[in-house]
Amino acid sequence: MCIGVPMRVLSTQPGYALCEGMGETRLVDILLVGEQPIGSWLLVFLDTAREVLSEEGAREITQALQALDLAIGGERDIDHLFSDLVNREPQLPPHLRPAK
Repeated sequence: MCIGVPMRVLSTQPGYALCEGMGETRLVDILLVGEQPIGSWLLVFLDTAREVLSEEGAREITQALQALDLAIGGERDIDHLFSDLVNREPQLPPHLRPAK
């Protein structure tokens, strides 16, 4: 299984961007997403950017990955890392909702 990691663009060169995220700095292939301005957030899989993220989307994914790391370590208090889901009723996607 491959997990995408949000990374912020630090600098660019043709076809590549130097990015940082989750405590790492990497040279990332950006051919699939095109040139991006410094400060942009990318979802990176195996050193290849697959999607441009909003800052909020990058934060939510980073927190979910932090929660996964804590859960693997036996931590149970991770609700604060899912602020977008806590105190919210789950919603079915439109195609699964009952017909009216």
